[in-house]
Order: sequence, then structure tokens, then C-alpha cells
Amino acid sequence: MSEFKYACPVCGQHIKCDSSQAGTQMECPTCFQKITVPQAPASDGQKLIITGIKVGERPAPKIPEVGSSLPAARKFPGTLVVVVILIFVGAVVAYIYHGAKFSLPFLGPTYGRDHQSNSTTEIEKSPPTQQMAVANLPPPGGTNFWTLNVEAVATPAAPVGGKVHGKFFTAQKVILNGDGLTIRTAKNPPAAGVTIYLRPNPLASVFGKTVVVKAGAANAPLLNLRWKDAQGRAVQQPQAGYALRIEFGQPASNSIPGKIYLCTPDEMKSYVVGSFNAEIPKSQ
Repeated sequence: MSEFKYACPVCGQHIKCDSSQAGTQMECPTCFQKITVPQAPASDGQKLIITGIKVGERPAPKIPEVGSSLPAARKFPGTLVVVVILIFVGAVVAYIYHGAKFSLPFLGPTYGRDHQSNSTTEIEKSPPTQQMAVANLPPPGGTNFWTLNVEAVATPAAPVGGKVHGKFFTAQKVILNGDGLTIRTAKNPPAAGVTIYLRPNPLASVFGKTVVVKAGAANAPLLNLRWKDAQGRAVQQPQAGYALRIEFGQPASNSIPGKIYLCTPDEMKSYVVGSFNAEIPKSQ
């Protein structure tokens, strides 16, 4: 074959040329674009019109001859795809309906589901506040804090707290003033607490001193147990016959460190034990 046709890559004009001109440059008679003549088709049966190459552009890839075979694409087994999809869907459905009874590493902490109420709750629950308060107070030589023989036991170094009228608490407010020593929860009226009316005069008379009151001692300072009743009202109960040991340190700025071991003979066997850092109001 000596002659063949090709198309202008710019305007599409069909141009006729001889096979000997392949690789040379020609000008399109319609758009005047310079074109590199393509290679002539390998056979006379070529039905597609080949395209020339615009001068300055990379050659276009060769068009495979009609009848030539392309490499066969790899076939992925359709059955395997279906199986993988079914496994994934099954795992998602199981997780939704069973509330993560099994643990997946990328989902973080494991949670359980209450199937009756359909609500999600953490498996591990925090202990009640009362239990936490007791845990903060290591028992002095046993499991029972309460004893009227306070001279025979040591005061725990843990933060002060205890049980008043059956209510466990950890002290959040400790004050030493001209009335005496108050140990209680933060809000007023306190949920639980105690006030010991030492009446120190002057206040410095208790600095660095230890105050001991034996059970049943005469002329013991007035002591009030304090708590809130079921209606949230403040309740105070004077208590006699108690046993007490308070060890005061030396003040620093507007506070003073100390330790207390107090037990009262009420029906609930109230007690307050531990270490404190009492606030001294500036007016004192």
C-alpha cells in the first residue's frame, strides 16, 4: 500500500499522503497546523482513520490492528467477593444486636447493653460515695474505727473523715476559731460534721498542744454532732461521754495542721478520725 489517509489532530481534516512521508512534517490545509505524519497502517484492511501528531507533542500510542488480541484481564472470583461481604455484614449485625458482648480492639472500652431497657451502661460502676469515704480512712490496727479508748490507738494519716449519725463523709471544711474546732462537709448546713467547743482563749493557747478528753470525763467541752435530715434541714445533737484526742501543730500563715481521733457513744457510734489542715479566720 502506497497511499493512506490520516486525520488532523486539531480540526479533524482527513489528509491523504504516501507511506514514504511517514514521520515527516506537513501542514494541515484547513487549520494550517504543522503535523507529523503518522506511520501507515500495517494492512489495507485497517478501517479506523489514524490521527497525525501535532508538532511538539508526544507521539500517540499505536492503535492495535483489527483482529489482534488484548491481554486478558484478570478475573476476580465473584463467589469470594460475595462471601467476604456476607461475613462483614454478619459481624456488623451481631455487634448491633448483642451490644458488644465481644470486644473489638478498635472500638475502645467494652460496654454492655441492658436488653430490657435497651440502654447502654458501663460495665464497671463507680463505688458509692460512702464507700469511697471509708476507703480514704485506713483502720487504726483493725477494721473498726470506733473505740472510747482513744489513748490506745494511733490517728490515721489519711485525710479526716468519718461517720456522723450513720452518714459517712470526708471533711471538706475544717475551721479553728474562738469557739473551737469545726469539721464538716462543704455546704451549709452540712450533710455531716462535728463542732467541738474548746473555747481557746487566746487561740494561741492550743498551738503545738495535744487536747485529750477521756470518755465520761467531767466538765468536757460541749460537742455537737451535725447533719441534715431527710427534708434537708440542719440538725444538731449535743453529745456527752465522748472520747477525744486532738494534736495541734504550729500555724503557718492562716492555717494549722493537726490530727483528731473522736468517738461518741450515740446509737450510731459516730466517729471522726484523720489528719487535717484547719483554716484560721483572719479576724481571730
